[in-house]
Amino acid sequence: MPWVTSNIDVLTRKIEGMRLPIFPTRHLKKLFSQPLEDLPREFQPFEKLVYLTPHLEIHVCEEYINFKHRGQHCSSMSGEDEPSSIGSTDSSKERILVHCDLDAFFAAVEILHHDLDPEKPLIIGSDPQGGRGRGIVSTCNYAARAFGIRSAMPVSEAWRRCPGHPFGPGHYIRGSRGLYSRASRQVMKILQEPAEHFEKASIDEAYLDVTEHVQGDWDAAFALCRTLQDLIEEKVGLTASFGIAPTRILAKMSSEVNKPKGIFRILPDEIADFFEGRSLREVPGIGPKRATQLAEWGFVTVDEAYVLGELALGRMAGERFAAWLMRVVDGNTSSEVSQLRSRKSIGKEQTFSTDQTDHEAVLEVLRSLTERVLKRSKEMGISGRLAEVKIRYTGFETHTHGRSIPVAMDEPDVFLRLADYLFATNVQHNRGLRLVGFRLGQLDMPPTRQSMLLLSEEE
Repeated sequence: MPWVTSNIDVLTRKIEGMRLPIFPTRHLKKLFSQPLEDLPREFQPFEKLVYLTPHLEIHVCEEYINFKHRGQHCSSMSGEDEPSSIGSTDSSKERILVHCDLDAFFAAVEILHHDLDPEKPLIIGSDPQGGRGRGIVSTCNYAARAFGIRSAMPVSEAWRRCPGHPFGPGHYIRGSRGLYSRASRQVMKILQEPAEHFEKASIDEAYLDVTEHVQGDWDAAFALCRTLQDLIEEKVGLTASFGIAPTRILAKMSSEVNKPKGIFRILPDEIADFFEGRSLREVPGIGPKRATQLAEWGFVTVDEAYVLGELALGRMAGERFAAWLMRVVDGNTSSEVSQLRSRKSIGKEQTFSTDQTDHEAVLEVLRSLTERVLKRSKEMGISGRLAEVKIRYTGFETHTHGRSIPVAMDEPDVFLRLADYLFATNVQHNRGLRLVGFRLGQLDMPPTRQSMLLLSEEE
């Protein structure tokens, strides 16, 4: 186990040249006079430490000492400089991105079309048959979610939690795909107008790059979102939530903060504050397995994981994941918005010998296909941003439904949830199924990819 006493002179010289408020050198010498394995797990803020290697730069600020790879983005600090925020970015490269997410879209369209009471639970999916139905829930409104109902849940379980008339307040209907497509087209037409770059991520969400439209003014971007919000409600009758941020993933996260019918903005110098105390599970792409793994080490929030530094976090959760999380918090992930539809993809599908009416069984087949596709992507060392589910009905009528995510990933849990969602919200419950398939598209390679596989799962 390496000792770090020999580094104290270098560290002291760097500290003395920074003119920062620091603790006396005797505290540092005490801290650096032990082998790493004997250091206490929890330090005071000024004693934050990760493993030392020959390829480190040491950066000292008022709150903690942080050790990072030389290649990792850090703002330089001279004797006259104040420490930079961990989320700061170069203003010359900043983009103003907007993420629009329609609130409980499918349920809202049905409520509008059938003139239903939005305060009463609405469940869209297969016929529950008084609690004996074999289908699944496509989606539901916020009132139904209060009963614990969610997309892809067996409709019999939804009935148990919230029975329909005359036994309970639940209102069960089958979805109308045509209604959703028409409403989506109306909304996307409104959103496209002010965006120099526009990307429809799915039927109910989109990314906009409005940097030039608002001339780099973040206040103007907020006002624009309020205008778009009002236009969507006035012309289509739906409500939407907006997130404004410098990167795709931050815009996606910020649109969730004030749902429903909310707007939330993250300025470039507010990224660090945004992540302070925020659960790792709130970051798109960090699934329950990864969050549980880090929680076992005692880290449940983003800032707790970030303060470890890339090296220490990499030893716990994998180097690729650590590098990706550092980029997320530093605001260095993708800010590109485009309608790119790559033809490169990995996919698998299965044709049934007889038409299938048991949609729960078909969903299990789809999940198996998704797992096989993600296993193949791992073997090839690639990741993707687009999940597509293919459904073929009796008579060979085929539909493909897709949804993109902010960053490329190869995490099975993420795409299993997407496959569940796409199937549940789009399948026509009164028709037999002939084929089902899954495709991973918009493929990417390191360093822009993110791997979230547990260490124990890595080959």
